[in-house]
Amino acid sequence: MAFKRLREDIDAVLARDPAARTGFEVLLCYPGVTALCWHRGAHWLYRHNMKLLARIISQLARFFTGIEIHPGATIGHRCFIDHGMAVVIGETAEIGDDVTIYQGVTLGGTGKDTGKRHPTIGNGVVVSSGARVLGPFKVGDNSKIGSGSVVLEEVPANCTVVGVPGKIVRRGGQKPTDLNQIDLPDPVAVELECLRRRIVMLENKLREQEGK
Repeated sequence: MAFKRLREDIDAVLARDPAARTGFEVLLCYPGVTALCWHRGAHWLYRHNMKLLARIISQLARFFTGIEIHPGATIGHRCFIDHGMAVVIGETAEIGDDVTIYQGVTLGGTGKDTGKRHPTIGNGVVVSSGARVLGPFKVGDNSKIGSGSVVLEEVPANCTVVGVPGKIVRRGGQKPTDLNQIDLPDPVAVELECLRRRIVMLENKLREQEGK
């Protein structure tokens, strides 16, 4: 079973990362694969009430890979953590199948919740570099979270979210299997456009008042 999951992880990297050349290279050089292997052992220990040992293993994995996954987190099949440095995944986070997570991503809590504190990530979701998904809500299947976004509320399936705080800028998009982050809307540009429209609206209202 463990070997099958490892094979799935390697195949997922080969399918999604054009820089990956061979399975042996992926096994040796991709910290995301290493972190997931350590996590599965730690998660098993955590579920069998050996929580201290599970935490020790997760911290060792963090030391060697730069990826911090709490042993209580649930991760599905074929998860691809690309580059991986500074990725943080909280205790009650749940990650579906075929999810892609880039460097600097946090799947964390807000500090206001108890029990289920971390997000649930649906199948086929892409979480781009530097994004923060914070709170006990779900990101629907096949959605995309843009780079640097801060997502604080539920995201329906097949949506694209950008900005701080995150806003839905595209619905019903195609399944994000291409990993194309270039075509995601620029969150800064989106916010500037909103400000520009706001200024135009206020100028028009000011002209109307001056006319009266």
